[in-house]
Amino acid sequence: MDIKDLRALVKIIIDTDITEFEIENAEEKIVIKRGPNKEYVQFAAPATAVAAPLAPAPAAVSASATTPTEPVEDDHYETIDSPMVGSFYCKPSPESAPFAEVGDVVEAGQTVCLVEAMKMFNEIEAEFKCKIVEVLKDDAAPVEFGEPLFKVERL
Repeated sequence: MDIKDLRALVKIIIDTDITEFEIENAEEKIVIKRGPNKEYVQFAAPATAVAAPLAPAPAAVSASATTPTEPVEDDHYETIDSPMVGSFYCKPSPESAPFAEVGDVVEAGQTVCLVEAMKMFNEIEAEFKCKIVEVLKDDAAPVEFGEPLFKVERL
């Protein structure tokens, strides 16, 4: 596969919500993986392997740069984290209202979002009564296990 075909393949992967792609034939193996903080391509010919970054990760750099300067007042906030790898959805369907928005008070056991994993939509519930302070993910964004989805204030 030449570089032009490889670039076209990477563009297709980036334009969709596919997080991992792998193709192999007798001569070569191509693996493309992407996630919230890294995107890379591995291309292995019979005797060599090459890993090339697709794009720098400015979000990771800016997040680490802002961590030491976060205000102390955020210490009383907690997070609702993703229990699995998948795609985050803040509403049950595209035309519906979000499960929870900034400023909403949610009860323990109330659904706050969905995480789609392997074509299954899993309801994510609040474990305690809280107020939504910030929604940390965009709709349809990929999420990792343990990644914060909401910043909340326990009530």
